[in-house]
Amino acid sequence: MPSPLADRPGLLIRDPYHYSDATLIIPPPLVECLRFFDGERTELDLRAHLVRLTGDVRVSELEQHLVRTLSEAGFLDDEVYHRLRHERRKQFAEAPFRQPAHAGSAYPEEPDPLRATLGRYLGDGAGEPPPARLVGIAAPHVSPEGGWQTYRAAYEALRPEHRDRIFVILGTSHYGAPERFGLTRKPFVTPLGTARTEVELVDRLAARAAEAVEMEDYCHATEHSIEFQVVFLQHLLGPQIRILPILVGSFARSLYEGGKPEDNEGVRRFFGELGELAAALGERLFWVLGIDMAHMGRRYGDPFAARADRGPMAQVAERDRARIERVAEGDAEGFWELVQENHDDLKWCGSAPLYTFLRVLPQARSQLRRYEQWNIDPQSVVSFAALAFSA
Repeated sequence: MPSPLADRPGLLIRDPYHYSDATLIIPPPLVECLRFFDGERTELDLRAHLVRLTGDVRVSELEQHLVRTLSEAGFLDDEVYHRLRHERRKQFAEAPFRQPAHAGSAYPEEPDPLRATLGRYLGDGAGEPPPARLVGIAAPHVSPEGGWQTYRAAYEALRPEHRDRIFVILGTSHYGAPERFGLTRKPFVTPLGTARTEVELVDRLAARAAEAVEMEDYCHATEHSIEFQVVFLQHLLGPQIRILPILVGSFARSLYEGGKPEDNEGVRRFFGELGELAAALGERLFWVLGIDMAHMGRRYGDPFAARADRGPMAQVAERDRARIERVAEGDAEGFWELVQENHDDLKWCGSAPLYTFLRVLPQARSQLRRYEQWNIDPQSVVSFAALAFSA
């Protein structure tokens, strides 16, 4: 993405999988050079470009520095990257717990400061009453500091009697494989304690819908969409909550080729097995969706600077609300038709978890408790909402 540092312009590169911990800023004159690292063009092609760029034939040192920097950071498809990838995935697969990936950055890493912060975000809980026969909520997964009012609107719906439920957390898988569902048997550790993953339910889904499941999905190691929900649930209902964490990959084939997501046999099978689980366990389950909505502006590849609730973002709000209305009515097909328009130019990262929920619990209807747009940086906006689902 564009560098956020005024005194260091260029292109910021980092690894969302955290195989590499490096962050690089490529200066503007060298950004075009990245096109030559495509597996097709050669070092001679890169060298010729650098000669044209600098007007000097003595570019070997600059070329070697660029290649070496990218390689050592783990940003080239070479032995350094594959070693880092193998080590990180092996570490996660062998770890007994899913450790917190965002403590100390997105929220405090010590228990008391975290409780104080969440207490400030959530207030006294005396908000809008939840609908009758509450079966689930949708909350953001944007940074809690930026979206705390919408987190509050969502989590105010919970009550102490929900403490004994199994929380099925459907989170956006930002980097997982399309048409796949990421599962893990690992308990989730946060500064507040350890949430117990319902291994028996994980194993049931893995066995009966194996072709759509990524078991011990490494994306769980770095993904925030489920971690944030676990932290809020633990704060409200106690550290030893029981969870079924599911990362939902995008339904890219349906978005770009047409048809329904369940036209994919694996997706259809997973929907069916999760639906059977929902029917069998009924009110023993409570559904939590960790989702954001539109992503607009420079950071997300749009040719304009986005400002929350202004200019083009007013039209985005109208289109967001049209989708939310389809969700409110339990209209899965109508919702997905709106998502498919222009191959989802709104870039709703929460569309796949939402569609999954609508297919698994077709009887659910939702109440919009809050809608919000937030400038994640001065030129880019994320939208999100709090929803309460009732049977």
